[in-house]
Amino acid sequence: MIEGTEGLFARTEEFPNSLAQARLVALVGLDDLIDRLVTDAVALLDPTVIQQWSRAMHGEIIPAINALADRTPLLVFAGDVGVGKTEVAEVIGQAIAIRTDTDVTLYPLSLTARGRGAVGEMTTLLTRAFERITADFARARRSDGTASSLGVLLVDEADALAQSRELAQMHHEDRAGVNALLRGIDGMRIDRLPVLTILCTNRIDALDPAVQRRAATVEVFERPTHAQRAALLTRLLSGTKLSPADIDALASATGENAGRTYSYTYSDLRQRLVPEIILAAYRQGVAVDSVIARDVLARTLPTRPFEAERR
Repeated sequence: MIEGTEGLFARTEEFPNSLAQARLVALVGLDDLIDRLVTDAVALLDPTVIQQWSRAMHGEIIPAINALADRTPLLVFAGDVGVGKTEVAEVIGQAIAIRTDTDVTLYPLSLTARGRGAVGEMTTLLTRAFERITADFARARRSDGTASSLGVLLVDEADALAQSRELAQMHHEDRAGVNALLRGIDGMRIDRLPVLTILCTNRIDALDPAVQRRAATVEVFERPTHAQRAALLTRLLSGTKLSPADIDALASATGENAGRTYSYTYSDLRQRLVPEIILAAYRQGVAVDSVIARDVLARTLPTRPFEAERR
């Protein structure tokens, strides 16, 4: 291990594993999105996959393939609080491991990497983090371009670390931190390390333009649709006395309405509404039914959109 990297990562995780698979399966309604993101990630991490496609579809490796090979394996997940950005980022390594039959390691950058504001501290911490990942994957790429192992570097709340350097009030240390982040990401691309970087943010406009330009994909996560809310509620409340009609009514009630211009988020449903329905029924010693669900819904409001909270 590179000296001084202890605590830089919140916790590394190896995929595949059963707990991650359970979390992946629980992401009801995001299947198509995850499948597309995994397809893009694999193409960015393993150039032989897209080369094989080009030969099969065009009879040769077309010039555009080289342009894709030069893209930085960087994905930006943007969107409101509670829409599933971080959850997808934390388990996408499981889906990649299954798709490629290759071991994947998650490196979630810890908040300590932001430092305490001391001169040069953030830059030093970030540099050490990238040195650690480089050391781990320096020999992971085989001579034919495939990889024996893959990595995912996750930077949550990325706007706090990669905020735009165009801000006049930006502190010198913060500016240096953004430069260090860009150098690290560029260095992994130049060294052809099989490592995917994912930045999660609630404020895509706050990210430095240079970071946005490097992103191969910027995915904006939306609040769940009626169909997605219904699918999630159906799965979570299976076995209760709620009928399909009751579930559909609950899905409608958690959407936009005349008095509210925003719907419930995934976390509102999974972590607040459904658990409270279960607890309410348990406290009363009764089965979960539509009466319990309606009562809980009336006192469990959705999370306000991030921008609305700032006003």
